[in-house]
Order: sequence, then C-alpha cells, then structure tokens
Amino acid sequence: MAYILENDVLKLECTQKGGEMLHLVKKSTNHETLYQGDQGWSGRNPSLFPMVGNTYTKDYEIDGKKYAMKNHGLIRYATLKGESKEDKLVFSLDANEETLAQYPFNFHFEIGYKLDGNKVLINYHIKNNDERDMPFGFGLHPGFKLDDEFSTYTLDFEKEENAKQLLFDPSYEKNVEYQDVAFKEWKLSREDVKKYATIIYKDLKSSFVTLKHGDDEVVRVSIEGYPYLALWTHDSESDFLCIEPWYSHGDFEKETPDFYHREGTMILKPNEEWSCSYWIEVL
Repeated sequence: MAYILENDVLKLECTQKGGEMLHLVKKSTNHETLYQGDQGWSGRNPSLFPMVGNTYTKDYEIDGKKYAMKNHGLIRYATLKGESKEDKLVFSLDANEETLAQYPFNFHFEIGYKLDGNKVLINYHIKNNDERDMPFGFGLHPGFKLDDEFSTYTLDFEKEENAKQLLFDPSYEKNVEYQDVAFKEWKLSREDVKKYATIIYKDLKSSFVTLKHGDDEVVRVSIEGYPYLALWTHDSESDFLCIEPWYSHGDFEKETPDFYHREGTMILKPNEEWSCSYWIEVL
C-alpha cells in the first residue's frame, strides 16, 4: 500500500518497510529528489535504531547475554504500521518477538512526515516501555539522486567550519584519529570517497547543508542538533549522495564497549520518551 502526502509543491510517497520515503517529487518539474536504490546500494533512506553502523565483533552483550543485529539496527528491516492522519503520515513499530531476539527491550518507535511548502518535516519519537534503562543509538541515512556526474556537485555548509574529521580504517588495523579541518564546502570527489570510505565530521556549527549542481541549489538538509554528520556513497560509480546526521556511530576500533557506554549512546529510563527531527527542503 502506498502512503502519499501532497501539497501544491511536493508529492511524497512512503512505505511501511522501515517507514521509509520512496519518492519525493517536485511537481513543477516532476523531478525525483531521492535515490532509488538502484546503483550498488539497495537502501534508500533508512532510520538507524537502536544502532548506527555495527559493533566491531558484529554482536554485543546486555546483562551477560549476547545479541546481534544487522548493520544500522532493526527499523530498516521491519514492516511498520502505517497511518494517514489528515496532513501527516505516521509509521510506528512496537517491540515484538523478532526484535526482542536482537535487542532485548520493549520500545515504541515512531516516524512522522508532514509537508510545509517545499519542505518535508520528519519527526522521530522513541519511548522506553520496559522496566529497566534502555540504551540506544540513533541516526539518519537519506540518499539523494544525482542527475549528473558525481564531481559536478558541491555540498555547501551554512557556516565556515572549523571541525573535526574522524579518520578511521575500515580494516581496523589503525586507531581512529581526529583531524582538525577548516572548510565551507565539499566538492564531491570520488578520490575522497576512496580515501575515507565514509567522511565523518564532528562539532559542526552549521544547522543545514545545501547540495548544489554548479550554481543551482538542489536540496537542503537540516543537521542542527546532531553531533555527527556522515557523507557516503557506494564505492562503485554511483550517482547518489547520502547526507547522514547521526547521534551515535559504530565501532571504529577493535573493541566493542559495553552497549550502555558506547560513544553517543543515549539511555531512556522506564517510561521515558525521546524525540528529534530534521527536514529536507527541495529547491
């Protein structure tokens, strides 16, 4: 079943699988904004919960028992309950036998979509329905379609940045390093993608980034409040870019800390709730 929101400017279509966006079309040009899962990476724009990335060992321990999840957690693989509510779409998932086998906590997870002019407003709501503290990580992974060569695009940051770039070795042979970097934009470069695998920034000042093709602005994504921003594409000759605001991250070194104490992990007490949001502006 297709779940659709429309206004005079945009048409948004979502699916129950992961509660993901399938299409985001600018009506005046019939232009598709979102990556369509057709160039090396089968994902589109998954929500990352309760883990961003994965642990070094691909498993983790809670109260003396080992569990394992696929990369980026549970939500992207789950079928969520979908609801159309007047001017918004809501997708939700409650813990069940399948999720408890991978993540032993009773949670409620919810995504809400609304349209406001040329913006999609996306809200997340997580509640701990368990009787003990619930640790979790969270991040976003939206992919954007590029209609021209990768190198013809630029990602412009709202402000001049003096941030830290996390340099890590995907083979885990070297320790992670934090490099001081100063920049206002990133000219999309396959050489950078090959060198860094995933470009990860910490301590950014900008509240949004703008993807540009030459002088033309294509899409703007809010990143305000998120401690990390990751930029990624598939290592094949793929014409898409993922702009990923994260609260937490996977393991960068050959160790898997206790799940409660992994960097970026948030903890909800019983019956406590947590919310965050971001927006995508089609230009």
